[in-house]
Amino acid sequence: MNSRLLLWAITGSLAGFIFGFDLIVISGAEKTIQGLWQLSSHEHGIAISAAFWGTVLGALFGGVPTSVFGRKKTLIAIGILYFVSAVGSATAQGLETFAVARFIGGIGVGIATVAAPLFISEISPAARRGRLTGLFQFNIVFGILLAFISNAVIANTMGEVAWRWMLGIEAVPAVIYSVLCFTLPESPRWLISRGRIEEGKAVLAQINPEFSEEELDASTQKISEATHEQPGKTSFSLSRLKAPLMIAFLIAFFNQLSGINAIITFAPRIFAMTGLGESAALLNSAGIGVMNLTFTLIGIRLIDRWGRRRLLMIGSWGYIVSLGLCAWAFFAFAAPFQVGSAAIKVSELNSRTQRTDLQAPEIKQAQVNFEEARVQLVEVSNAEAYSGKAVDLPALLDPDENEQIAQEAISKAGEQSGYGGLIVMVCIFAFIAAHAIGQGTVIWVMIAEVFPPKARALGTSFGCATHWVCAALLTYFFPLAMETFSPGTIFSFFCFMMILQLVWVKFMVPETSGVSLEEMEDALSSK
Repeated sequence: MNSRLLLWAITGSLAGFIFGFDLIVISGAEKTIQGLWQLSSHEHGIAISAAFWGTVLGALFGGVPTSVFGRKKTLIAIGILYFVSAVGSATAQGLETFAVARFIGGIGVGIATVAAPLFISEISPAARRGRLTGLFQFNIVFGILLAFISNAVIANTMGEVAWRWMLGIEAVPAVIYSVLCFTLPESPRWLISRGRIEEGKAVLAQINPEFSEEELDASTQKISEATHEQPGKTSFSLSRLKAPLMIAFLIAFFNQLSGINAIITFAPRIFAMTGLGESAALLNSAGIGVMNLTFTLIGIRLIDRWGRRRLLMIGSWGYIVSLGLCAWAFFAFAAPFQVGSAAIKVSELNSRTQRTDLQAPEIKQAQVNFEEARVQLVEVSNAEAYSGKAVDLPALLDPDENEQIAQEAISKAGEQSGYGGLIVMVCIFAFIAAHAIGQGTVIWVMIAEVFPPKARALGTSFGCATHWVCAALLTYFFPLAMETFSPGTIFSFFCFMMILQLVWVKFMVPETSGVSLEEMEDALSSK
């Protein structure tokens, strides 16, 4: 493979690295922020989903700067938005400024999901387009992995201000990425569509150094014809866009209705529901990052060889099995999971009330939080469905007594749940693997490749906007859903949606692997 082409693809895909990092750093900070600013479930949903609403705006209008100013300038601007968001989030003093800073970063993410895959797909030959465009998803999951590790390290070293460092550290890769983007060429297809034929031809020559002058002229002519209207062949004709619009909409819709963003964002909280402590939950969340990265690499390796459709089928079956078993475990071991989780919360808050580095208002709030946790533990341990020992945790015990009772409750809940927690953990890891090799690898590739040339930027915006609208709604409602429905019910819903995805893939999704961008319109127009 042309080393220069690979370097450009990697640089463009680094927008995905910061996207993934930005997506996950909030998972290590969200509980601290909720307690620090005393956020209600509604306010908490606003704080956590603010970035996703920014992605909606960025994705909806990301096709405009990408089309008007070009792919390269848009990618540079994305890095600047990432930097502003990181600094603003880390220094925020309240919900309003925090939400605005996260919203700005979300705009960058939304535009990145349009511009980066579009740029990479337009500089890639058809035979390698899936693998090169898949680098965007690889960098997303690489950013997710490093964010999980970064959160775990910072949480154990930076004390009360750890959450600020978790969010602020993103400024470093944002600066590096912005600088690297200045080394990129402009997309040859964008240049040619703007009448800058010789500039576009020069970039094509760099991408394909083995081409003769005649081959370069033929390729340039083919791109020029595809990017200009032909008699009787209007790129924006609804009938010709029906198939790509449906593919872009449904692949984005099902991607989020698998629960992927909610499960990753709230991974520490989900693991804590099974009775894991906060530190163990963070480490397991880092394990999610490793699993995601590993199976994304496998997906990228296979996407051009096996095709997009086959990977979606494999991922759909993996979703159904993992989500179904996870739902069963949450139903079967609901009571001991609740007791173990409540007891761990009592232990953690009991330790916090004894800290000497807190201010008086913080100590008072910690005592209030502990009292609420104490009452919750007593209530859930007395539930009829719980066959373990009911917890008697009177008020006004000394810290050592509180800790002893909490640890006994944790131990008893662990005995009652048996392998239940392990089943949930394995299922979540299997879910991540299924997502990474299927939807995770395929989504950005297909959205960027299925639209005809003149509609590609705006069509990609449509698919990305659908993805982020669903992501924002899911992230906003997920904390509320956890208060209203049992975890088993939530995971059952996600499982049902993946059954629908399997039906869609089997009967409606065409194969796009190996089809050139200029031939894609004819390949899909009959669908």
